[in-house]
Amino acid sequence: MGRRAGLGTAEAEILRFIQENAPVSVRQVAEQFTQVQRTTVLNVMERLRAKGFLTRERAGCVWSYQPSLPQTQQQRSLVRDFVQQMLGGEVGPFVAYLTEEAELNSAELTELKRLVAALEDEK
Repeated sequence: MGRRAGLGTAEAEILRFIQENAPVSVRQVAEQFTQVQRTTVLNVMERLRAKGFLTRERAGCVWSYQPSLPQTQQQRSLVRDFVQQMLGGEVGPFVAYLTEEAELNSAELTELKRLVAALEDEK
């Protein structure tokens, strides 16, 4: 896997589509993002591959792309990177966002409570 780095908006949108529809070809992604040229889609997908978010394998005469990790693992990695890089490792601003601005549904709130309880049990 290549180096991990943050994602731009186009990279995040394309990665999300690939995570939900993998394996996919460049053509399939370009058909979904009609406002973007096919060569741009290819360049974004190759950047995602270079950053370690995607892998590819030959499927006949085209490349088939898929996430290098399951979606939940990639999301956790991105959140970890964000907290480390943008918040200096401080989780307080992230927790403040969750409590003040995020609109959590009941399932998300239940999961958050479960995670906090597990964290308390570890301490």
